[in-house]
Amino acid sequence: MDTLLITHWRDKICTVLYSEERPQQITLESPKRPSRLNNIYIGKVQKIVPGIQAAFVDIAPGEAGYYSLAENKSHHFVSSPRKELKPGDELVVQVVRDAVKTKAPVLSANLSLPGRYCVVTDGSGDIGISAKITDAERRETLRRILSEEMDPSLGVVIRTNAASAPDAAILREYRALKRRYERLRDTWSSRTCYSLLYESPPSFVEGLRDMPGEGERKIITDDPQIYESIRGYLAESGSLPSDRADSGSEGRQAVQLVLYQDPQLPLNKLYSLDTVMERALEKKVWLKSGGYLVIEPTEAMVVIDVNSGKYSAKKQQRETIFRINREAAEEIARQLRLRNLSGIILVDFIDMDDPEDREALLRFLGGILKEDPVKTILVDMTPLGLVEITRKKVRKPLYEQQA
Repeated sequence: MDTLLITHWRDKICTVLYSEERPQQITLESPKRPSRLNNIYIGKVQKIVPGIQAAFVDIAPGEAGYYSLAENKSHHFVSSPRKELKPGDELVVQVVRDAVKTKAPVLSANLSLPGRYCVVTDGSGDIGISAKITDAERRETLRRILSEEMDPSLGVVIRTNAASAPDAAILREYRALKRRYERLRDTWSSRTCYSLLYESPPSFVEGLRDMPGEGERKIITDDPQIYESIRGYLAESGSLPSDRADSGSEGRQAVQLVLYQDPQLPLNKLYSLDTVMERALEKKVWLKSGGYLVIEPTEAMVVIDVNSGKYSAKKQQRETIFRINREAAEEIARQLRLRNLSGIILVDFIDMDDPEDREALLRFLGGILKEDPVKTILVDMTPLGLVEITRKKVRKPLYEQQA
């Protein structure tokens, strides 16, 4: 059973997804400074920089975001629509990437409203289906049931969780998201500059929404306010049927929502969050075999080195190296998600002389990277033996979230 733990760690709300009793993903959010990710605003064009094909758009007084003109060919003008932008124009934009260090948040005119099973987008009746849904018959069924409901002015992307979800739940969610988008579109012309048109749910609700699969899941929190927010989401959201919302009554339920109350043993102590966070931020990560990883985030990229360490099994060297590298590959995939490392990632595995071993390692690593909910691509192995990976930048890395 996957478990979503939501509690307070230091001055932040901490959301941890556990799978097979190991932390897989951690998100920290300040209640005083929540993330703007996925929020939709009426912004004002501050300036246009032709040399980089971009504009800078204020989403609040003095708070500018980067708006690519190459990626945004058409714009949502609040009034007087036209093709060319000029300073002072008011646009509807969405934050698609958090601000990272000195880099401004990234804005887009390609608006989207995500749910558990699908994402409603700007578009022209297009239906996209997650590549992780590989069953051809299921893909055709999903395409058929959505095509019957499509608004020709909108698009939809069917998410991986729809693979095993009831068709009725998918349609219910799509209709709710479509109504929300239509209300947003119908009202933005009457809203003032810097208005927040759509506020993304808190990270702990997003964590619940994005939990993989349709099997049994447990959500546990010690904050009564968070508990009520999640209970309301379970009861009212079109993405999860209301009869699954419960505080832990008898029987096996798809979703178990638990309000933890034990003043003698706080929830963050029960789950040893200090230790979990310390290990998730350490430079060195030990492997069960005795080998270890060294993870070094830099301004330009993330560098990961694999070392044999204390491994001492009496086996042939080739077999030993391949076993450590395979174990390292599995742990690297987990660490990328756990620490939310993104951008360009270079991995220096232990050198393997046999081309078959290198190819087998790349196949294994590529397979487990596909399980990451954030788009992650195994590029190749360079002539120097370094493995190149790219991971889409969305939220700040964990080491910045906790700062």
